[in-house]
Amino acid sequence: MKHAKLQTRVPAILLTSLIFSIAACGGSSGGAAATASSTTPATTGTSSGITPGASSGSTSVDASKLPLGDGKFTRTTPAIGYVYACYTAGSGGASSKGPWFNADGMTWNSLSKISVQGAVNWVSSFMVTVGSSLGITGNGLPPNPTGTFPIASTDPAYVYDRNPNSISQANIAWGLPANPVVAAQPTCTSLGAIGVLLDGVRLYNADDGGYRDAVAWEIQDACQGHPERTGQYHHHNITSCLTQKDTPGQHSPLVGYIADGFGIYGNQGENGKALANADLDECHGHTHAVERNGVMVTQYHYHQTREFPYTIGCYKGTPATVH
Repeated sequence: MKHAKLQTRVPAILLTSLIFSIAACGGSSGGAAATASSTTPATTGTSSGITPGASSGSTSVDASKLPLGDGKFTRTTPAIGYVYACYTAGSGGASSKGPWFNADGMTWNSLSKISVQGAVNWVSSFMVTVGSSLGITGNGLPPNPTGTFPIASTDPAYVYDRNPNSISQANIAWGLPANPVVAAQPTCTSLGAIGVLLDGVRLYNADDGGYRDAVAWEIQDACQGHPERTGQYHHHNITSCLTQKDTPGQHSPLVGYIADGFGIYGNQGENGKALANADLDECHGHTHAVERNGVMVTQYHYHQTREFPYTIGCYKGTPATVH
């Protein structure tokens, strides 16, 4: 398939939406220190990044009975609804199941999952430039408040997930393919970053490290983020705190870039149809005309789904090295 060539410049109106230099309350520009946190009650219904409803033309998805993704990993051949993993299972982060796991042992309720408490502000920087390569730079910190990490022993989340890690600046300086092409064979994903969302935060795959469903097991903050052991704040799903929102009846906007250079979009496909695994290939994407960096191109791209693996199952293109 011949792919449309992207323009080498991002239109000014789009460039404005892709360049962030955000000074949070109490912060100074260029710094990474957090401001003092405030404690807020644990919340429900937003911690998974999964929208309860379904768009027109879709099969209804019950957000209170989402299929659990535990064990849906393959190390041999990519498969629809699975994560193609380059690694063996280790241990997951959460210590025990929360009450949002349903009694059937096969589903979980995204509407009742709690979030990590707190509201910590950060100084965030993020920039996307389009040239001979797709330049991604930033400090890895979000423009929105995060929860308080490490999780405090007084936080209800601590009963189920005792994440001991602190959030720290983790610079991004990536060069991704500006005009990505589909590779002869899909590539497996590793633990760690698989891409970046337009909030400047790294995206990880759906694994908690132990071949379990990270979105169901691990407790994130209200914007569906948390830190790993080196301090990298990251998402395992598309955060609900992005400014890019779906419009009924329309294709979802671009919400991030995967390491192979292909874009990832929200849950809505053509004419606003809410997509499920059955609508997508083994890597969680498909090909049709879509807007990318202000230009309409007929190109492969990924989508979010409300069911596991939520973002991508494998790389359809050739991934760049990202950390």
